[in-house]
Amino acid sequence: MAAINNASLDPLQTLSAALAVPADSPEQATLLTLLRETLEQQQTRIPILCTTLITAISNTGDSLLKRWVLDLLHFALARSSLPPETRTQLGAQSLDALAGLLNDSSPATVKVVIQCFATIYPLLFRLYCSNRTLRQPWETLLKAKAQILELITAPHASAGVKVAALKFMQRVILVQTRGISDPRLQNKADPNLALCPSDHPFISSSQLETEGMKLLERAITILFSSRSVDMLTAIVNSWSTLAKLRPPLIAVIVTSLAQWNPRQLEVPSALSIKSVEKAIRILLNHISRCVVDFMQRHRRILINAQSMPSSAPHIHQIQSALQKQTERMEIVAHEEKMRKETAALEASRKRGLPQSVEVDQGNAKRVKTEHNPDTLSEFLLNFDFSALPVGLVADIVIANLQLLTEQTLNGAIEAFRKTNPPASSRTVVPPAVAPGQPALVAASETLPVKIEEEPVDPLQMDMDEDDIEYEPDRLNDQLAGGEATTHLGQTDEPPLTLVNFQLPPPRPLSGVDRRAAIRSAITRIRTTGEEFGPPPELAGPKPYIGLPPQEMWILLLVRMVTRAKPVEEQEASDDDDSNNSKKEEEAGQEIKEDLEIRETLCDYILDDFPSRVRIASVWMNEEWFNDRLRLQYNPRWQPQYESWLQKIVAAHQERLNAKDKAFTQFLLDLPALPDSILALLREFCTDPDKTQVGFLTLREFVTLRPPLRHQALGILLELTTHPSKAIRTPAINTVKRWVPDTHPMDEIVRTYSLRLLRRLQKHVPVDETKQDQDAMHEDGLEDGQLPQEEILQTMYLPEEVTVPADKAQVLQHVELTFALSVRVPDLLDEVFSTYTQMDVTVQEAIQDLITALVKSMGPSHPKLLALLRTFPPGADTLALRILTIFTDSGRLNPTIVSLVKGLISERDLDARFLIPIIAEMDKNDILRHLPRIVSMLNGSQEPKNLVRSVFESIVATPPQTFGSVTSNLPRVRQSELLTPAELMVLLHHCEKEIAKEGNILDDIA
Repeated sequence: MAAINNASLDPLQTLSAALAVPADSPEQATLLTLLRETLEQQQTRIPILCTTLITAISNTGDSLLKRWVLDLLHFALARSSLPPETRTQLGAQSLDALAGLLNDSSPATVKVVIQCFATIYPLLFRLYCSNRTLRQPWETLLKAKAQILELITAPHASAGVKVAALKFMQRVILVQTRGISDPRLQNKADPNLALCPSDHPFISSSQLETEGMKLLERAITILFSSRSVDMLTAIVNSWSTLAKLRPPLIAVIVTSLAQWNPRQLEVPSALSIKSVEKAIRILLNHISRCVVDFMQRHRRILINAQSMPSSAPHIHQIQSALQKQTERMEIVAHEEKMRKETAALEASRKRGLPQSVEVDQGNAKRVKTEHNPDTLSEFLLNFDFSALPVGLVADIVIANLQLLTEQTLNGAIEAFRKTNPPASSRTVVPPAVAPGQPALVAASETLPVKIEEEPVDPLQMDMDEDDIEYEPDRLNDQLAGGEATTHLGQTDEPPLTLVNFQLPPPRPLSGVDRRAAIRSAITRIRTTGEEFGPPPELAGPKPYIGLPPQEMWILLLVRMVTRAKPVEEQEASDDDDSNNSKKEEEAGQEIKEDLEIRETLCDYILDDFPSRVRIASVWMNEEWFNDRLRLQYNPRWQPQYESWLQKIVAAHQERLNAKDKAFTQFLLDLPALPDSILALLREFCTDPDKTQVGFLTLREFVTLRPPLRHQALGILLELTTHPSKAIRTPAINTVKRWVPDTHPMDEIVRTYSLRLLRRLQKHVPVDETKQDQDAMHEDGLEDGQLPQEEILQTMYLPEEVTVPADKAQVLQHVELTFALSVRVPDLLDEVFSTYTQMDVTVQEAIQDLITALVKSMGPSHPKLLALLRTFPPGADTLALRILTIFTDSGRLNPTIVSLVKGLISERDLDARFLIPIIAEMDKNDILRHLPRIVSMLNGSQEPKNLVRSVFESIVATPPQTFGSVTSNLPRVRQSELLTPAELMVLLHHCEKEIAKEGNILDDIA
């Protein structure tokens, strides 16, 4: 019920009520608590309140409201379910206020502010890496970072502030180091230096990386020099995330933890040592599990990258460190136990031992100290010591031993040894044989036999079943009464030793027997092989030694199929020319049976391709290697790799669906890819049912297979010009992901897009081009000019652009460039420069097609403003189109208006540039520029319409509510508009310049 009531409350009303009551009062605390519960249920309202309140409380003293606002802000940034974009925006808006609160006098306030900075630092780093204009906020963030890091060693800072600053430092280390370089293993939610472009105007990735490594060294120094348990625990606990997300730093972390020793602690108590040692032990175990899990999850990727170590790294170092730590903890536990026992003994001495002596009733001052020895011995013999507490018995024994001298103790031990000899020196005499019974043992066994018995540790008497050795021979001897042996410790047979042992050579098999064995093995593996998973002892955190069992089954299966006949045997048969007809017949039969075996394996894989894709990958790799191995000995060998690959792909493509990732992984694992497979992937991209698989596979080839990169990327780039938009759009989205930060794909995609754009230029005929090139060869190139590049040709575009241009065909040329311009605005320079060399019909198509791009960038984009200011001659119509697009969405901002005014005064621009901004000018500017607009009239209908629209925008018209009394009439710019009379007077004064005044006035009327 409380949750329902809280959900129905209005946060603004509750906040107003809390501000209305006295500050720091119980009523205000109750209302703020209720408001906090409400906001946790309505988290979308938190950013609005925090943005408003954080500025209001920044310069105030310590109060309940201030603490409540900071706690709410920390909740919104760190623990709420708000999306990352909202939290980033909230952090950016609160940056200045939080930076000012670092100087607050309250340690609690500074602690919460540092915790907020630990959350927003990665968010703002990601924001500033993608936005190149926020230099001032970045400098504010750097100053706040430096101020927080100074608090770690500041003498006046409290322990809580130092711990919070340490955690912030660990977050800075995480951000200012590079993540995993392999794109397949990268974590998209992990901000790191890989997000920062190398040409960023105010963020230097190299400086940040250097600072991050220095901060890591500083953390290690604090680990070895600090005497505070809280500081050490904070460092150790924060390293778990660092080890998980930054695998290259695991070696530094493990080495530091292995060398740490608790001697430098300020108060080396057992409790403090145990606390730090426990944190270190947990972290080392966590790193060990993370390393093994990482290797097992990404084993295939690491093997393909040839970076798979023989065993998990750092495992031995971690085990050694844990062993040393266990020894340290045992020593500390023993010392603590001895300290407690000594303290208990001292306490018992101060209290005195219990007195059992009798006191004379007649003389209370005289204590009877004379005892009867016989009575005391009898009392001790009959006393039940098991009834006493164990601690008391131990104290009594230790106290008595301390009273004895070393000489007395050694004498008592020697006397006990003389009266109680050890069992090893005793003799056992067998019992006498009764008359009339046969002797069961030899005569020599009637002599005393000295039995060698080793002392037994009583602590190891409780053995598990695994510790009992199974010795059937000894058991049989004991059951037979000892008849099997004659002398103890002696055997009749000499011990066996293995010296230079070698397995015998395998029995040679004929071709028929060999293939029969292979068929039998394949059948068994098909029926039972896949059921064998990793054994239980390998399912834990321990790494595999060698390949897992299932991998061994797969490798055995495919090698039997591909290498059934040894290469040496094949070479010998090829060199022997006798009985050619018989050998050809046998060879044909062998080839037929080998094909049948391969066909069996192929059918088995295709029955369930997604779950058996690993078998297919290993098989194809073995076939590829086997072809090259056999071609070295027999040039007439018929390769098998490509033919069986074609069969698998052709059979599986009929069952392929849009979400099938097994096919992509299969192609990625192939050692070589024929051109026919790339052509098939091109067909997949144009098939609506297989588009996703085709584009995904080609994208992975570009990223993960450098030898195939140019071929796969060439197909994707050609698909960006496909006539169908359903195919062209995913192709553009695929190649756009590599721009501008992924090398070398970025440069290839940009160059291709610009070559597509230049296809729209007016090209000189071939004969004239050849003559011009010959002349340039003779006279030399001037001003560093290059010869005209070859026209780009694709299978989806005509050889030349036809005139008048088709708008759809122009879109095939420019859509890629326009899509890349959102990420790389500098490409618009090439668009403007190329625009000046296009046909008029092509220019008109581009003016229409660029609308979506300009609207997405917005009127305040710095690149568009720069192009409007510096567009090249001949691109006036394109610049005017951009200006017109800005006016379609509303009124122009003052920046564009002043920019166009300056252009009109500096450059001889067409009067059409005045039309979009004439309504934003004051009356004096309108009177000065209107004659130039009217001079556009040339008798055609389009200029008349433009002039009419200008008159409608600058002439004041009576409002619809004219004559009624209201206070809500718009009064914006009414004084700057012209009245109809003023317009008529202006046209009358300009009648000499305007030849068709009468016609225009008639049209307006």
